[in-house]
Amino acid sequence: MTAVAAHDVTITAGDRTLLSAASFTLRAAQITALVGESGSGKTTLARVLLGESSPGMTVSGNVEVAGAAADSSFAPGTVGYIPQQPAAALNPVRRVGSVLAEVARLHVPKDQARQRVLEALRQAQMPDGEKYLRRYPHQLSGGQQQRVVLAQALIGRPRVLIADEPTTGQDPVIRAQLAGELRAAAEQGIAILLLTHDLDLVHEIADRVLSIEGGCLEESDVGSLTPSDPVVPQEQQAGDPVLRVRGLRAGHRQGEILHGIDLDVAPGERVAVLGRSGSGKTTLARCIAGLHRFRGGEILLDDHRLSPVLRRRSSEQLARVQYVFQDSRASFSEFTPVLHQVARTAERLRGLDRSAARARAADELAALGLPETSTKRLPSGLSGGELQRAALVRAMLAEPDVLICDEITSGLDARHREDLLDVLAKLQTNTGCALLMITHDLPAVAALSHRVLIFDEGRVAERGRTSDVLDSPSHPATRALVQATTPEAAVHET
Repeated sequence: MTAVAAHDVTITAGDRTLLSAASFTLRAAQITALVGESGSGKTTLARVLLGESSPGMTVSGNVEVAGAAADSSFAPGTVGYIPQQPAAALNPVRRVGSVLAEVARLHVPKDQARQRVLEALRQAQMPDGEKYLRRYPHQLSGGQQQRVVLAQALIGRPRVLIADEPTTGQDPVIRAQLAGELRAAAEQGIAILLLTHDLDLVHEIADRVLSIEGGCLEESDVGSLTPSDPVVPQEQQAGDPVLRVRGLRAGHRQGEILHGIDLDVAPGERVAVLGRSGSGKTTLARCIAGLHRFRGGEILLDDHRLSPVLRRRSSEQLARVQYVFQDSRASFSEFTPVLHQVARTAERLRGLDRSAARARAADELAALGLPETSTKRLPSGLSGGELQRAALVRAMLAEPDVLICDEITSGLDARHREDLLDVLAKLQTNTGCALLMITHDLPAVAALSHRVLIFDEGRVAERGRTSDVLDSPSHPATRALVQATTPEAAVHET
């Protein structure tokens, strides 16, 4: 059964054609993957199926969803949408439970709403989701936020589910479980459109593949998509740590998240922090950056203690420790062109005048495939992957001694992912900057990091050289992460 039928869809932005005369169908009980480079128009096309378009976009052609024109009002729940940045779908001042209950009451009587919410949370791989209902979005990890948004979409039991990078920010175990859940949802008759750069995920669960390249939409063979092989990093030379973390404890009102973390990172060293979603990785990174007040222990930059509070750190310390956020869109003001925001770092922290700062920012952005014609737009005019690259350039312009990257490869296509990893490697070589990677991307870890820490429930479960830990994991948490990255993992979960 055809759930979506699109004919001659053309999308333009000014004088640029994102998509030209595209026709396609989405069928019930099938997963169709939509792939293409960052900025190729995948998310824009997905929004057309919702009857929406981004500012400055012109859409022509005909789209029908479940037999109705996509520009008309659907019955609640007909189309479920999971955005690439989960925080965009969550209200920061409302508890998760109240939002999900409100959505559920659109579909079932009030006395059945709680049961529908818990059912959707289980489907989204949060069997213990009830304990998160009283939390605010900022008290959830990126992976937990993603699963809450998936549950929000499943509450209405949609005919069509659009999943925009649903595995972004997920650890390998949850990623495998979500792959199985998407497969199970399709088997219940839902037509799923999967927007993704995760080619392994496409191989595992997609029935069909649509690819966008140069404004053209074509159907591709799943087997023709081949992920890139990782490279092995050069050995890191020993040196005195630039960053020391001693006995770090931190948490929220609900309880402790980090329990006595110790960590040393030397100049030029690349350290990856892995672990399940919610294990405390991002909390560690935010504590180091001064964005989460810690309750005990200390953080030293060289031999100088860093304040737990960002505003109490000096300008020099702000420049020396830079953070690239997982939710890149939320880290940009929606009212100022991206180029100006990126250049502002060089003005404030490196003393460049405005014209010099913008010229340098434009050059660095262009080196990552972001021409000035794109970066002079507002953030809404760039894709999530493009904003991730812009956020990296913004941090690099501060010439930091410690660079913290939180899931920065998650929204990138294979080519730009490799480009970004190459830029990070060159940054190490040219500046001696220490890199702390918070990630679930094991191929990126193998390609870039010298050492790895495995987090489990707020503690370091295992640490050591990357090759030693990933090739011969000794802790159950490490083994689970490594095993979940094998192609068979998602199949077993299905």
